Amino acid sequence: MVAQQVKTIFQEKYRGVGRMLIACPDRPGIVASVSKFLFENGANIMQSDQYTQDPEGGMFFMRIEFFKEGIEDSIDELRRAFASVADEFEMNWKITLASRPKKMVIFVSKEDHCLRELLWNWQAGDLNAEITMVISNHEDSRDLVESLGIPFYHLPVTAETKAEVERKQRELMEGNVDFIVLARYMQILSPYLVEHYRNRVINIHHSFLPAFIGGKPYDQAHKRGVKIIGATAHYVTEELDAGPIIEQDVSRVSHRDNVGELKKEGRHIERIVLARAVKWHIEDRILVDKNKTVVFT
Repeated sequence: MVAQQVKTIFQEKYRGVGRMLIACPDRPGIVASVSKFLFENGANIMQSDQYTQDPEGGMFFMRIEFFKEGIEDSIDELRRAFASVADEFEMNWKITLASRPKKMVIFVSKEDHCLRELLWNWQAGDLNAEITMVISNHEDSRDLVESLGIPFYHLPVTAETKAEVERKQRELMEGNVDFIVLARYMQILSPYLVEHYRNRVINIHHSFLPAFIGGKPYDQAHKRGVKIIGATAHYVTEELDAGPIIEQDVSRVSHRDNVGELKKEGRHIERIVLARAVKWHIEDRILVDKNKTVVFT
């Protein structure tokens, strides 16, 4: 019921709306050619954002939201027609339907604050996504997830079973996933999964100044008397917590805050930062450039 209501909201809101994402070497004529193409194909530009690293030899990035009557039935034709423009400017590009929900799979462990934030945003009609399943190495969130009609899969992980579990995860997600969200999933993904879903796995982790790695980061932070705590959402790469950063935020704390209060504030920041990153990914606002991102918000 919730899933159908969310889908209907976005179908009505974005009927006729398409999005175009472009990354290419910068040179004169890109904006003019893209605008001309859309005009000649009956599209009206609603919003346009662009950024160049350097007009002489840098990369150019662009996001356009446009309206075209009946695009839901003609998007493949539009993509084929745009290929010649894209080839001329050596573009990496995509054209998407704003109304089409992206298939999202959520991975979670015991802590559920990020999961709950995503589910709340989804129920509120803020995320144009179809949550096809939640996968967890613990049973804790089953009742919450299944109460919303979302399939829940419990797949415990040990060092000995990790490879087999990831194979099962791949099988479950086959044909049912556009991107994955690690909502405090306390397992490191192997290259087997990371490579298959390149720039389609979003993770959230604490980011202190200074950073504290290993176990009990909030205890470490408290002992050092930190004045700022924060969180970072990023795409997952083979290098732990070092992928392209999507969003970050911080909050000031003081000597008066105990470990429990630091954790509470940390959880608050984590869930907000992750929800923003997921929303921007769903809305096609992110372009990845090597190990950095351009985010049009």
